[in-house]
Amino acid sequence: MPVEIGTGGATGTNIGTGGGVVRQAKQKRKSHSLSIRRTNSTDQERSGFLQRDIQLDTQDSKLPVSLRSNLVDLFSQIEREFEHLYIENLELRREIDTLNERLAADGQTVEGVDLTKGALKTKTSHSTSQLSQKLKTTYKASTSKIVSSFKATTSRAVCQLLREYVGHRDGIWDLSVTRIQPTVLGTASADHTAMLWSIETGKCLLKYLGHQGSVNSIKFHPTEQMALTASGDQTAHVWRFLVQLPTPQPVTDVTQPCEDDVDFSDKDDADTEADGPNECPSVRVASTTLRSHQGVVIAADWLVGGKQVVTASWDRAANLYDVETSELVHSLTGHDQELTHCCTHPTQRLVVTSSRDTTFRLWDFRDPSIHSVNVFQGHTDTVTSAVFTVGDNVVSGSDDRTVKVWDLKNMRSPIATIRTDSAVNRISVSASQRIIALPHDNRQVRLFDMSGVRLARLPRSNRQGHRRMVCCSAWCEDNASCNLFTCGFDRQAIGWNINIPALLLEK
Repeated sequence: MPVEIGTGGATGTNIGTGGGVVRQAKQKRKSHSLSIRRTNSTDQERSGFLQRDIQLDTQDSKLPVSLRSNLVDLFSQIEREFEHLYIENLELRREIDTLNERLAADGQTVEGVDLTKGALKTKTSHSTSQLSQKLKTTYKASTSKIVSSFKATTSRAVCQLLREYVGHRDGIWDLSVTRIQPTVLGTASADHTAMLWSIETGKCLLKYLGHQGSVNSIKFHPTEQMALTASGDQTAHVWRFLVQLPTPQPVTDVTQPCEDDVDFSDKDDADTEADGPNECPSVRVASTTLRSHQGVVIAADWLVGGKQVVTASWDRAANLYDVETSELVHSLTGHDQELTHCCTHPTQRLVVTSSRDTTFRLWDFRDPSIHSVNVFQGHTDTVTSAVFTVGDNVVSGSDDRTVKVWDLKNMRSPIATIRTDSAVNRISVSASQRIIALPHDNRQVRLFDMSGVRLARLPRSNRQGHRRMVCCSAWCEDNASCNLFTCGFDRQAIGWNINIPALLLEK
């Protein structure tokens, strides 16, 4: 995605003050993938481009003959590689069928065999079984991606897009749902604003304009109508809000009967700007401003009880503040690179911080006299988020395309590992059913259970879903209509209805 740096509603990826670029590597990867898709969609319309008998017309191409010849050779090599893989898969399938027949025959012979040959027959059968299992595993691993692309899915029946929240003029980094009534959705955007939305109508209820930089996260107080936002202006703000919900309108199902994975990255972004929110009240002054960081404040969260907050910054430190006095209580240092996220436990004084140094740290404030810290090194790239569950688990996501589930009682190694095909951003875990929602760089959102079993992929096509990187997910199981929310750099948040009982039944 090209980066445009400006003020106000300029499109870009500026998280820091003055338009500093966040996740440059991630955006470069995204821009690269988009350019490849555009090229492929155009080339596919040219008949015979990938065939071996391609005709090199010097009048139609300005490329040097040597370069064009190299391209043809490379495509030929790719074709041969696919041919080899296809032949190997066929051979593996024949081996599996042959071994299955031998195993079936052995099973019939064992019934009438002499007992003196029993040990030999058992050993042979065991060896053959091991070889068969190995071949099956190899075959499954080599063809899983091909099979999954053709596998029929019922995700549209249990995962439906219900509402789109459009109005921000730049990408949305984070979103959250209030914990008390009235239940509203909050979004934090790179356009320097935070917005509160009616979940049922999609109408903007309030806009916060107090920050001078990108708003990178938003979290709501557990018992009061207060919001906590973190910003690229090196501050975190606590501000109060009072909203009145509009009359609910009938929910319209925007789901269309279309195929998944249709590329629509070239869709005009002006469509989202044209449907912006009507004029809504705004708040410009924070009730509490938390200062002391020397870099972008990338995330913030409330500690249990709501009297203290923790902030995470690019200055490699996390700070613990007293909200009433705005005083810095503790500075949590130790990470070797910029922090990317922070999260607090819902019932205990525990904090987990994530960093670009490939680690996440667990900070324990339950004993006022001892503030212990544990370092976990389970990833090989930036840890984009680590969150607590209602139980004794931590779930971490990373740019290394994995998600790991950890047990707080024994965090030497993860109890489950989820491997995906794209970098994972800010994840969330449902409180009751403990379903993990994974937002990806490749515009997909996938659902897994705590044991690593994939449950569903949210529908995405040329008529629905995200058109850019999905930055964050948030559950709201108490809401009757939309119980999962996602946001991304296509400037919109989406409300989904996930039929959790049906989802778990299909598992």
